[in-house]
Amino acid sequence: MNCAIYRSLKKWDAYLYVEKQDEFDRLPQALRDMLGNLEFVMTLELGPTRTLANADPEEVRRQLKEQGYYLQLPPKAGHPIDRESW
Repeated sequence: MNCAIYRSLKKWDAYLYVEKQDEFDRLPQALRDMLGNLEFVMTLELGPTRTLANADPEEVRRQLKEQGYYLQLPPKAGHPIDRESW
């Protein structure tokens, strides 16, 4: 499974994974508003042997199939933004 990854220019260290580059049809408007402008980072193959530094690849694949996107938020501890405020 391929996906495209975008970085939020509004929310520090938030990344959005979508099924295809520039395809945001399944993204809820409230989430679009929260993330603001997005900057394309890269495309990625999410095969069974893929590991990710800050996300479970199986969970990413599952959410991409079910809802069309995966939102990676910064870890709560050690970051200036409290994840609960999202």
